[in-house]
Amino acid sequence: MEIKKVAVIGAGDMGHGIAELFAVNGFDVTLVDKFPQALEKAKGRIAASLDKMVERGKITKDQAAAALGRLTYSGEAGSAVSQADLVVEAVPESPELKKAVFKEVSSHAPRGAILASNTSNIRISDLAEAASGPERVVGMHFFNPPMVMKLVEVIPGARTDPAVEQQTADVCAKIGRTAVKVLKDSPGFIVNRINAADTLFFCLVQDRGIASPAEVDNFARGQGLPMGPYELMDFVGVDVAADSLAYFAQALSPEYGKGKTFASMAKAGLLGKKAGKGFYDWSTGKAQIPKVPATEKISIMDIFALEINEAVKLIEEGVAGPDDVERSVILGMNRPFGPISVAKDLSNAEVKSKLEELTKNYGCQIFAPAKSIMEGRLRDAIEGRLAPKEATAAPKVEAQAPQTKGQGVVRLERLPGGVARVVLNRPKFNMVNADVLDGLDRVITELSSDQETRVVLITGEGSVFSSGADLSQFVSSSLAFMEFARKGARTMRRLAEMPKLTIAVLKGYALGGGLELALSCDLRLATEDVEMGFPELTRGLVPAWSGSQRLPKLLGISKASALILTSERIKGRRGYEMGLVSRLIPPGDPDEFAVQYATQLASSQAPVAVMLAKRLISKGAEVALDDGLEMEAMAAGLLFGTEDLKEGISAFLGKRKPEFKGK
Repeated sequence: MEIKKVAVIGAGDMGHGIAELFAVNGFDVTLVDKFPQALEKAKGRIAASLDKMVERGKITKDQAAAALGRLTYSGEAGSAVSQADLVVEAVPESPELKKAVFKEVSSHAPRGAILASNTSNIRISDLAEAASGPERVVGMHFFNPPMVMKLVEVIPGARTDPAVEQQTADVCAKIGRTAVKVLKDSPGFIVNRINAADTLFFCLVQDRGIASPAEVDNFARGQGLPMGPYELMDFVGVDVAADSLAYFAQALSPEYGKGKTFASMAKAGLLGKKAGKGFYDWSTGKAQIPKVPATEKISIMDIFALEINEAVKLIEEGVAGPDDVERSVILGMNRPFGPISVAKDLSNAEVKSKLEELTKNYGCQIFAPAKSIMEGRLRDAIEGRLAPKEATAAPKVEAQAPQTKGQGVVRLERLPGGVARVVLNRPKFNMVNADVLDGLDRVITELSSDQETRVVLITGEGSVFSSGADLSQFVSSSLAFMEFARKGARTMRRLAEMPKLTIAVLKGYALGGGLELALSCDLRLATEDVEMGFPELTRGLVPAWSGSQRLPKLLGISKASALILTSERIKGRRGYEMGLVSRLIPPGDPDEFAVQYATQLASSQAPVAVMLAKRLISKGAEVALDDGLEMEAMAAGLLFGTEDLKEGISAFLGKRKPEFKGK
């Protein structure tokens, strides 16, 4: 059944956002709430949101008007769902209330309709018990605000039809969201299960008077977070945090009930922004956070260890594999990296020691090391070797999100005519992280020994080559960052020494590490408007992937110093005039031009001669002139015995195009 009509039950913060998201993406939507004032408020919020989208150029006025035209409002669920193909329940996080909704809507919705819950914590299997046709009940957990956050957790209940789960994931793709299919119905699913340990920790910090909310939040802001944990709880609602801990205490472990502060505040009506006061005064619309020194009694490692521990538990329990845990935290918590990336840079002993310290200091067994960490098998867990068979075989459904494995972030395309294209696939800026370096290393190895490939194009997905190294990834220490720099430099050297003709296709941006990647290629094609430069010094860094060494050899010390020491950005034509760019790309598709150019070179240049010429150019600059001349003579002697030389001379004399064999 094709999903065209959607009913959203509950017009609150989540419900009205979910309704707007579906309407903007072409679905007919009915937003249902039994409180008329809630519907009126939702109408105003949706209209205001669409107006902002128009102002920011994300949609046109006509598209906004069309979205409003697809929205209807109702105070009665039965009639609203009677024609729906998909019903999304988004009422408050109460098991009893949600079950009542499912009981009602399942009796009125068509038999083929999918019944989805936006619950953030409650087991889908428990909610499905109240519905007629539990096989059509599925979790569809959006994140707040739905119009912004890209993740949707899709959760099957014990009796959910796999086809229903897949169709729900497909719908997520149609509304521009990344669906992560949770493998096992478990309280909190992925993101909120990991977040629950953090919530309990910060509750216990207040229970024990370890640091004030402002001291903790100022510490968190100092770590680069846009909001501290208490400001965020005030923003979302202190009652939401209290209810979550209460549910986890009932569904997972009584240990989650050890925190008292949040429940006491909720009982006293100190709910945060929506009540005007919580941990902070919100009377001005913003949190009034006292300017106090950041606490030194909490470390970022406390949070990292707790989140790694919960991630390992999810993997052990078969709720999700490492890749989906990482992807979910990045997208669902708006983080630059997740617990799996952090764990890769830490030892089992470090994580275990920190968890044991937290368990002792806070008297809470939730913080105790997971089984795999206790056994010294953290690496096995985060690399997927503990995952059950169904976790590794389960299909992944993704939309508008970069893949995290090297196989996906660097795509190898084999084109006709002896050309291979290597595509950096992390749109929209194709920033280079450790996974990209691994992917580049893989394709360099594969193509170096490939006799069919003669020319290798390096380009970026979309309109950008690469805006540089991804500095948002977690690095645990100065030593680890040094090794990351060495890893990048080694990859660039391998590319430079590759026995193939390599060409970088510069478009959009080629900055920092992206420009260093281009410098490691033999030739650089560039559009006239590409922006190139080294911004490292404005970040407190230096070019560390061979840029400070290759650029002076290419341009001379004076021009290289001007580019690196001033962080100046230059356009493609200026780069061509300086000698940085080998050839300018005419107007049109730069990748299409590059393929034509590469194909012509692949058919006209002798492969063995290319390999030896590259070595002469590279190594000749490092030796005395006499040694270079000797190397040149030896190369010529080696080439004299090749079939390609005979073919080249024969073709020249016969006035025909040579057909080189690489022999």
